[in-house]
Amino acid sequence: MKTTTDSAAPTAPSIPCRFLRTKRMYIPALADGALDIEQDHNDQSFYWCNKTLSALGRDDDPVHPCSCQPGRSCHEV
Repeated sequence: MKTTTDSAAPTAPSIPCRFLRTKRMYIPALADGALDIEQDHNDQSFYWCNKTLSALGRDDDPVHPCSCQPGRSCHEV
């Protein structure tokens, strides 16, 4: 049985790119925490980049709260 450790997981949540959007941001009851980092990178929420207006960022990679973090070439605070 193979075991894995989460040593690469961030200990504190960081701020996703300011251009990351999701439909939850526009529903008042769900707006707080709409961009919280999901535990599962395969969640069913739809995200888009407000710069490209698509599900791909300016670097042509998919957008998601887990991936739109500092260190990504197109990330802006």
